[in-house]
Amino acid sequence: MAKKTFFVTGTDTGVGKTMVSAAILEAAKASGKRTLGMKPIASGCESTPEGHRNEDALALQQAATETIAYDLVNPVALAPAIAPHVAAAQAGRTISADRLVGFCRGMQMRPADLLLIEGAGGWRVPLNDRETYSAVPRELGVPVILVVALRLGCINQALLTAEAIRNDGLVLAGWAANHAESVAMSCEQETLRYLVEHLQAPCLGVMPWVEGANPETLSGYLDVEVLFEN
Repeated sequence: MAKKTFFVTGTDTGVGKTMVSAAILEAAKASGKRTLGMKPIASGCESTPEGHRNEDALALQQAATETIAYDLVNPVALAPAIAPHVAAAQAGRTISADRLVGFCRGMQMRPADLLLIEGAGGWRVPLNDRETYSAVPRELGVPVILVVALRLGCINQALLTAEAIRNDGLVLAGWAANHAESVAMSCEQETLRYLVEHLQAPCLGVMPWVEGANPETLSGYLDVEVLFEN
């Protein structure tokens, strides 16, 4: 059974959740940990002879130490590159939190030191007309890792997301800052300093923008040991 499970969310879509998640898996692997990663829902999948495949889910599958079938890494694979609940409706499928929780619990039963469950978009992304994705980590009762893209407005987004996570009764286990764009952020150090002082959770690291970088290279910018404490 997975000893440590974390849900990875972001302050928004396109913040680099997958790159950070894969880098965390690589960093844990480098310290001798057995790892698993999954992305329960992925939209924007390509059709292949083996079925729908998503670039982000494939990255998590590759970064993990344990060999797991793609359908377990990404059990709900949707073709349209749009919000999951809309993509599911267009595909004639229904997404529920209970179903996703079942997929995650199945993965938790596999032996590993670390399991990362990557969400979609931000904390309140809809699954259907009644539920948001936050219902999944809430039902699982797992701590959360927050990915913050360093860009204008990120302080507000980060603090609101952290507040929502805690109001849902979950622990913010850590956060990672990510340069999701090649454009440098104005007053970056002041922004980082404010986030460190106010997010009330360990900063796992600051990931730079590197053209063509891979998770193994970027893992050197992260300190994941705090995730294995306690």
